Amino acid sequence: MKMATMKMATMKGATMAGFGIGELRTIMRGSAGSAEGVDLDGEIAAVPFAELGYDSLAVLEMMSEVQRRYGVVIDENVVFDLETPQDAIDHVNSLAVGV
Repeated sequence: MKMATMKMATMKGATMAGFGIGELRTIMRGSAGSAEGVDLDGEIAAVPFAELGYDSLAVLEMMSEVQRRYGVVIDENVVFDLETPQDAIDHVNSLAVGV
């Protein structure tokens, strides 16, 4: 079994449809919550995490939860380069397909 296939097989619940904004919203609410005045149900994909009230520690916590739930291995150094929810989604999905 190729490494990319093994990685995809370990993404519990996200292998067929991919990891998307709905899954990330759930994790965001559960890990760090939402800042007062921030609507996570809105169009947040391109909004910087800082504007959503997420500092680097909150993003790190959120991505740690993604690792636990989906079985992907996310380099801690990469987490600090993720600026928006879409960046996080793209990164997780790239791990799933071995890009």
